[in-house]
Amino acid sequence: MPFFLALLAAGIDPETEAVMGRRKPPAERRIKPREEEKAAGPAIDPALEDCVELARKDRTAALAKARAWIARGNSASAQQCLGFAEAQGEQWTDAAAAFREGARLSGADGVSAARLWAQAGNAALLGGEPAAAVASLDNALGGDGLPDGLARGEVYLDRARAHVALKDLPGARGDLNEALRLAPQDPLAWLLSATLARRMNDLPLAERHIGEAAARAGDDASVSLEQGVIAALTSQDDTARAAFAKAEKLGNGTPVASAAKAYLSQLDGASAKAAAPAPAR
Repeated sequence: MPFFLALLAAGIDPETEAVMGRRKPPAERRIKPREEEKAAGPAIDPALEDCVELARKDRTAALAKARAWIARGNSASAQQCLGFAEAQGEQWTDAAAAFREGARLSGADGVSAARLWAQAGNAALLGGEPAAAVASLDNALGGDGLPDGLARGEVYLDRARAHVALKDLPGARGDLNEALRLAPQDPLAWLLSATLARRMNDLPLAERHIGEAAARAGDDASVSLEQGVIAALTSQDDTARAAFAKAEKLGNGTPVASAAKAYLSQLDGASAKAAAPAPAR
């Protein structure tokens, strides 16, 4: 087996962590409820919406506004304002702390609490604190604040990523199964499921799920890269070359494109070595 394929089979290929860490959504994720949440929860505080808009333009001003709001009278919306402003500066630990405090202040409003726990979990994950992320995401999923659908599926997807970071692959598998059930329209769920299946040496499942990802996001460089990896591991060298070439083109100078170029080179090198005549004895 070529050296790079041995690395892939062992689940330590360098792009895996980049793929698993790809979900860096706007920091206002879940500030506004999705359609399936609107009937279950209160309207968004107009002052919070103003804070979100301000933070996009002037993070420093938004931080000052949030702190003054908290000083006047602490509330879930005031903490969410602070969390969003911190997230705009990628201060993920501080953002997660604000979102957690907001969730605790939500009281009987289970929908708002679930949104805030989900934001806290996502911020903790982005801040490299997967154990804290799991704890917050457990709280988001623990009640009935998030109805079945895309919003709940995204929380399972985030918790799966946290389990991967903690090297709990079976836990990640269970969460990804739920994410796929609740949010089958999300191509990232299929991509991460294929990546995880490959890492767990379930190549038939990996092939099926990367096919689903490609059907939904065929112009995504990460999807093409994973297609190439899975094809290489299943001895489909021509398919792998085509997928890596596509990933390099779509990636256009990104780390994904660099990985695809390196894999193409190594795959071609391995093929040339295999085709070379045996040395005379």
